[in-house]
Parts: sequence; C-alpha cells; structure tokens
Amino acid sequence: MAGIPLLREDFISHFEEREPSWILDQKGPRNCCPGAETKSEMTKTTAELRISVEESHQHRFMRDGSCDFNLREICDSDIKIEKNQNSHCELGKDGKGFRQYSVLIQFKKMTSENGCFPYGENKECGAEEVGLIQSYEEPPEVRTYKGNQRGMADSLSSDLIRQQIHHTGKMLYFCNECGKAFSQNSKLIDHHKIHTAGKPWECNQCGKAFTQSAKLACHQKIHTGEKPYEHRQCGKTFRKRTILGEHQKIHTGETPYDYNQSGKTLQHSSSLAVHQKNHTGEKPDECHKCGKAFGEHCSLIAHPRIHTGEKPYACNQCGKTFRRGSSLAAHQKNHTGKKPHKCHKCGKAFGEHASLIAHPRIHTGEKPYACNQCGKTFQCGSNLAAHQKNHTGKKPHKCHKCGKAFGEHASLIAHQRIHSGEKPYECNQCGKAFRRSSSLAVHQKNHTGEKLHECHECGKTFGEHFSLIAHQRIHTGEKPYECNQCGKTFTQNSHLSKHQRIHTGEKPYECHHCGKAFRHSSSLPLHQRIHTGEKPYECNQCGKAFTQNSMLVVHQRIHTGEKPYECNQCGKTFRQNSSLVVHQRIHTGEKPYECNHCGKAFKENSKLALHQRIHTGEKPYECNHCGKTFRCSSSLAVHQKNHTGDKPHECHECGKAFGEHSSLIAHQRIHTGEKPYECNQCGKAFTQNSHLSKHQRIHTGEKPYKCHQCGKAFRHSSSLPLHQRIHTGEKPYECNQCGKAFTRNSSLAVHQRIHTGEKPYECSQCGKAFKQNSKLALHQRIHTGEKPYECNQCGKAFKENSSLAVHQRIHTGEKPYKCNQCGKAFPYRALLAYHLKIHTGEKPYECNQCGKTFTNKSSLAIHVRIHTGEKPYECNQCGKTFTNRSSLAIHQRIHTGEKPYECHQCGKAFTQNANLLKHQRIHTGEKPYECHQCGKAFTHNSKLACHQRIHTGEKPYECHHCGKAFTQNSHLSKHQRIHSSVTGEI
Repeated sequence: MAGIPLLREDFISHFEEREPSWILDQKGPRNCCPGAETKSEMTKTTAELRISVEESHQHRFMRDGSCDFNLREICDSDIKIEKNQNSHCELGKDGKGFRQYSVLIQFKKMTSENGCFPYGENKECGAEEVGLIQSYEEPPEVRTYKGNQRGMADSLSSDLIRQQIHHTGKMLYFCNECGKAFSQNSKLIDHHKIHTAGKPWECNQCGKAFTQSAKLACHQKIHTGEKPYEHRQCGKTFRKRTILGEHQKIHTGETPYDYNQSGKTLQHSSSLAVHQKNHTGEKPDECHKCGKAFGEHCSLIAHPRIHTGEKPYACNQCGKTFRRGSSLAAHQKNHTGKKPHKCHKCGKAFGEHASLIAHPRIHTGEKPYACNQCGKTFQCGSNLAAHQKNHTGKKPHKCHKCGKAFGEHASLIAHQRIHSGEKPYECNQCGKAFRRSSSLAVHQKNHTGEKLHECHECGKTFGEHFSLIAHQRIHTGEKPYECNQCGKTFTQNSHLSKHQRIHTGEKPYECHHCGKAFRHSSSLPLHQRIHTGEKPYECNQCGKAFTQNSMLVVHQRIHTGEKPYECNQCGKTFRQNSSLVVHQRIHTGEKPYECNHCGKAFKENSKLALHQRIHTGEKPYECNHCGKTFRCSSSLAVHQKNHTGDKPHECHECGKAFGEHSSLIAHQRIHTGEKPYECNQCGKAFTQNSHLSKHQRIHTGEKPYKCHQCGKAFRHSSSLPLHQRIHTGEKPYECNQCGKAFTRNSSLAVHQRIHTGEKPYECSQCGKAFKQNSKLALHQRIHTGEKPYECNQCGKAFKENSSLAVHQRIHTGEKPYKCNQCGKAFPYRALLAYHLKIHTGEKPYECNQCGKTFTNKSSLAIHVRIHTGEKPYECNQCGKTFTNRSSLAIHQRIHTGEKPYECHQCGKAFTQNANLLKHQRIHTGEKPYECHQCGKAFTHNSKLACHQRIHTGEKPYECHHCGKAFTQNSHLSKHQRIHSSVTGEI
C-alpha cells in the first residue's frame, strides 16, 4: 500500500485550523484495504489540549539549523482511531514505526535534510510527501477527556523524544535554575517542584507532603503495610512492581548492565548509574545546610532528616522510628528473626541480601575495594569510604554535647547513646541491653555457642570473623595500627583509639553520680558499681564477691594455684596476662605512660592514674564508716578491714593473719628469706616491689611528691600528707592515757609503748630491744657496718636516709626551718626546736643527780654520762671513747684530716659545722646569745652558759681528788693537771 501524498504546508494549515479530519477521510487506496475500515474524528478538545501543553512551561528544542518546534505542535491526541493493535504509522524510507501520526511528522522533520518549518526569512523548505499506512486489524478505541489531556500529551510525545535522543544524543528538557537535563517533560515538571518546594500531595496520617500523587500512594503503603507484589519463588512481597522486578534478578543472576571502564556488571540500571559516579566523582546533589554533596538524589532527600530530626518510619511492634524505610525493614527482622538469605558454603543466614553479597568474600578472600592513596584493600565499599577519611581527616558529624567529631553518622548515633544512656538492643534470652546491634549479635553467640571461624594454626574458634583476623596477628606478629605521636603499634584499631586518648587526655565517658570521666566505655559501668555496691560475681569456694567477672576468674586461680602466663626470659609465671605484660617491662625498661605535669613515666596506666591524683589531690574512694577518703580503691579496702577486723589470710607457719593476700605473700618471705626484687645499681634485694621502687629513688634522687605550700618534695607519697600536717597543725592520733596527740598513727603506737614498757623488736646479735622496728634496723647496721645511703656529691655514706637528707643540706646550703621570732633559719627541725627554747628559756629535761636542766632530751642523755662515766662510742684507730656519737665523728676527722665545712669568705675549713658557724660570726660580727641579767652578748652558746654561772654561782665541774669545783670543764681539766704532775713527781 502507498501513503497519500500531501504537501507539508497544506497539512500544517489544516491542523492549525483544528479541522484536519480530511486527512483520515480521504478516499482512495488507504480506505480500500480488504477487510479493514478506518474511522476517525476530531473533537473539540484538541484546542484545549494544545492550551494545556502551552501552560506546562515546556522548553523549546533547538536544532543546528533555524528549524525548531514546540511540543504543542504535536498535540493531536483528540484523534480517535479504530484500528488493529498492531497498526502503526510507518515511514517508507527506513521502516521506522510510530504509534501517532504527529510523531511521524516530527520524526520526518528530524531526519530529512531540508524538511523544516520555515521560521526565518531566508529559509525555504521544500514540499514533502508523507504517507500514513493503516493496518487491517482494529485496535481498541482510545478516548480522551478533559482530566487526562496533559498526561495524554506527555504519552503521545514519548516516542518522538526517544527518537530525538537516539539521533542527537542530547537531552530535551533543561532546568533554568540548576541546568539539569531530563529526557522527559514530566520529569522536568517534577524536578521544578524541588526548587519551588511545591508538594501538593499530603499524607493524612503523618502529614508528609510529596510532589507527585504516585509517591503519596506508595508512601501510604508504609502505614497500611500493604505489599501487593509477591515473588512466586521465595514468597517475598514488595510495595512496588519495579522493586519486584529488580528482586527477580537475584534469583536469575541476571546482570545486564556492563560498565566498560572497570568491566563490572550490575543487575540494575540505577546501580550502573551510581557506579559510574565512583569513576567520575560526580556529586550533583548538595545539601543547602551543611554543604554535603551526594551522587544520588534519593540520598539527598534522606540526608536533611539528620538536621530536622524527622523519623517518619515507625515500627508497629516497639514504636521505634527511623529516617529510612530500609532501616525500618532491617529493624523489623529483629522481631521476626527472619533471615532469608543463606550462604551456600557455611550456612550462615542474613536478613539483608547486601550482607549475603559481602559475606562470600570472607571465604574467597576477595577485597575489590582499593584505596587510591595507600593501596589498602577492603571487602566492603563502606569500609573503604570510612578508611579514606583517615587520609582526609574529615569528620563532619559532631556531637553537640561533648564536641567529639566522627567520620560516620552511624558512629555519632552510637556515641550519643553514651550521653543518653539508651540501649535499644535487648537480648531475648537474658534481657541484657546494648547500644549497638553488633554488640548484641556478639552477645547472642554466648547463648548459642556458635563459633564458625577457626584458626588454622592453633584451632581456636571465634564467633566473629574480625576476632579471628585479630587473633591471627598473634601468630604473624603483625601490628598494622601505629600511633602517630609515639610510634607504638597495635594489632587492633580499637586498641590504637584507646591508646591515643593517653596523649589527648580525652575521657568521654562520665559518671553521672560523681562526675568522674573515663577513657574507655567498659570502665564506666565498673566504676558505677562503686556507687551501687553491686558485686555480681561471687566465688563458689570462699564466697568473696567481685564487680568484674575477670577479677573472679583471677581470684579463683588463688584456690587452684594456676599461673598460666609465663615470662620467656626469666620463666616467672603469673595469674594474669596483664601482670605478665607489666613484668616484661622490667626486662625491656619500657615505661609508656608519662605524666603531663611532671614528666614521670610508668609501666602501667593504672599507676599513672594514681600518680596524677597526687597533683590533683583527688581522693574518690570514701569510707562509709568514718568518712576518710583515699586515692585508690585498694587503700579503701584495706582501711575498711580496720572497722570489720576481717583478716581472712593466715600464715601457716606463725599463725599471723592479714587482711590482704598480698600482705600474706610478703610476710611469708620473712620465713623463706626470699627477696626477689633486686636493685640494678647496688644489688640490694627486697621482699616487696614497692620497697624496691622506694629504694631506687635514693639513687635517682627523685622526689615526686611536692608540698604546694612550702615546695618541699618527698620520695614517698605517705610522707607528703604527714608533712602537710605541719602546716595545718593537725594531730589526729591522741594517746588515751596522757592525752598527747600525734600526726602519725605509727608515732602514737610507739608512744604507747612508753606507758606499757613494751619493746617488741630485739636484736639477734646483742639482745638489745627496741620500741620501733626502724630503730632495730638502724641498730643492726652497727653490727653489719652497712651504710646504704650515699651522697651523690661527696660520696659519704650514711646508715639512715634522714642523715643523708640532713647531710645534703651542707652542699645545698638549704635551711628550711625558720624561727618566727628572730628570723634565723636552720637546716633541720631539731635545731629549730632547740633554738626556740632560747627565746622561751624552757628546759624541760632535768638531771636526777645534779638537777641541771636541758632544752632537749639528747643533751640530758649526754650529760648523764658525765655522772656515770659511760663512753659507748670508741674510735677504731686510737681506742679513744666518747659520750656521744657526734664527738666520735668529729674525732675521726683528726685521723682522716677531713674538714668538710669551708668558709665561703676566707676559705678556712673546719671539722665541725658548729665551728664554721662560730667562725662566720667573726665576719658578720653577730652575737646572738645575750645574757638576760646584764645584757652581755656572745658569739657562742657555750660562752653564754659559762657567763651565766657568774650570776648563779654554779660550779658543776668538781675535782675528784680535792673536791674543788669550777664553772667550766676546761678549768677543771687544767686543775687536774696539777694533781697528775704532783703524782708524777712522787
């Protein structure tokens, strides 16, 4: 059959006059097809339809020439054609078929070289013949009505648009605001509503508005739960037919979309479009609030809900709301337990198909996602995205409460639960709740005993694959996570994160009761048990309860004697792995934990935490009985046993009981003589590690405990609070018998032995007994000759640490003890106390034989030896004896020639410090000792004492031969020479 030949001009003029019925009413061959009859008519809605199209803001499509057209020129939808379903309009040249005659006309305009509508003055278009071929069969009638004219126009023009894209390769419709192009006019209209914020379709239940009625209808299925599209093989239902179509590709394995650059095949065309943006880096959709860009418009739609807090998807069972419908669907599987996607290799089931796709890579080892900067590969694209933020340092998600920033929004959500205390994931079996679903999944394996991941080297099994990966690093020695500040490496990223908080000082986990903050989330619930008193873990053998299960496990090894952790270097075994790690630092000398205040380093983080409380003065552990506070919980536990009298640990040899097991271990070393802790510098050994630490400070000179009032520093933490009582005047320990108060409990115990006469510490060699153990230790050094305390400057050694401290003041010139009345300073407290009695005239110590009084007890003891004739201190070289030790020390300098006390002005040296002080008064002219009766002043106290005997008439020095008495000892010595000379003459 042949088409009817007609000129273009005639066709257009009659079409514009809205009377084109003759086109189809032509008599001729086109009506003479055997067995077919074509009936058509034009209705009055043609003009209305053209007006509707004009009002739809269509854009004109410009060709290279001067010919252009508007979509209103193709509005011929009022044609009612009765024809067969297979009927169509054909173009005789290339056989192209069209459903509408107008589409055929427009296609002729596109493809013909000079078939154009003349819009310019100098452009002429020749006449063309158009043939309309009708088939023999009659299709169903297509009717038009006023309500669907716009939709009809869009539908009728779709074939033409597709042909235009096919021939030109260009989009037809462009947005004036953002320049985005669309292939269909309806999509451009919907896109315009994004800029105008026009959402006329509103949901009656939740109030959400939409730009299209179809989207509203799809949204309402969320509330009704309607899923009318069901897959016949697996029975899964869907809200949309398109989603069902995409789901069917999972079963068929169809991946029709192939990307030429990477060769990757995808099941969905949308997935291909998204994948291509990974290569181009295109992210056209940007958030107006925070500036974040997205590759997909759907991601931009869901993103603003983060700013608004909107969560339109609610769970029917528990009421929890979500921002995305996919999140709700995943959540509902927690209630149903439905996991339809199963791995064929290991049988593990998943609720999401995406999880099943990523899971087989565990078996194959495939890691298709590679980082462009460092080359590291990952099994999931999300892991790669999270890793790349390590290079960029970008952390766009910030917590409004504490200011901490995160690279992932999911991490921020999980972090905010720390502040809110929310734990939405609950175990169905034991009721325990968790902040993260992953933590719940790991916990549930405790009930099921499921451990699918096995180590090939040692056979150990794990419930999680990442636990297996971390375990295998023990065999390989790999530590891929390195600290940027100190270079320390770790096997797990979580361990690195915890370690970095040491450098930053960050403590994000805060206790609501006392405000104390912690670096690790696990430390917070353990701390909170201090306030609640909860101890859920109880020992079956002795009934002791613990706040942590790990403590119970370690405790039970006391009963079993098990010590599974052994040191490779010395073979020592330990009950805890942490104790082994700390012990190994003795061999390596490593001290990774450093104090920010004083720079002191520690082997253990717990020791650093305790040390920092020295600077802060914090004492968080309070006794419920007496209110006393402590820096560490162990000190509180020991203290509380004073109230309860509980001493469960008994020595089998002597029967002595102890409140702490560690005290029993240290005590048993007295019986065994074991001293496992040895000093590296002098070789001295100790029964306890704490004693070794204190001893080592003698060599280093370290004094980490400093008084904030006077600046004095101490080696031991216990010495600081005792010293501070000097400033406060506090003496909390009072004697019940005489009422005397003391700053130390140990001083009170020693004092009470004066009343009881008890001397429990006896020397094994000479049998001498002492009230204090420290006095016995000092006494034993007389027999051994040990002098462990050595001066770093002159090398002099001392038996007592206090003697060394006093001696060092000779070199430093330090005089910390100052008289408030005259301003005179002294190197040690005893001299100040002695000096104060000069001002008060107090002499409380009286001699029973002669009645002489003295300002201090030691002077009385030395004086008494005059009456008894005792001289216990003997010189090893000449055998001369002395009444006091200081006189012996001064005498020994005659043999050694030592004169350690030198005058800074004239350079003269002296054997005694007192002689130096007397000498310096020659330069200064100072005469501090004044007679109260006549006002005469003296440079020496001894001269004042001799002078005062003039006023009193006292003559304490009596000659044994003739009974003559003298005021001075030197006068007696001279007098006794008379008797010795007379005896010599006889």
